[in-house]
Amino acid sequence: MMEFGSALKDPALFRQQAYVNGEWQAAASGETFEVRDPSTGDLVGTVPLMGTAETRHAIEAANAAWPAWRKKTAKERAVVLRKWHDLMMEN
Repeated sequence: MMEFGSALKDPALFRQQAYVNGEWQAAASGETFEVRDPSTGDLVGTVPLMGTAETRHAIEAANAAWPAWRKKTAKERAVVLRKWHDLMMEN
């Protein structure tokens, strides 16, 4: 399908699912839609086409996680985001 996943040191890191409430999920319907590189039109991958109930669940999970994230200082949040960035760049 694509060269993007194979360009990673660990191709298993390229997930084509939604990350909701700490879990990777496909759409209940199994439907997906394509994500394309806007500069070339090349297919990057697919993502699940989540339905209304699944979207609502994701919003509720994000809302529940917000208070803990909000309690972190700006510096603590920056450390988390920087670590995430560094891990992405390593792969």
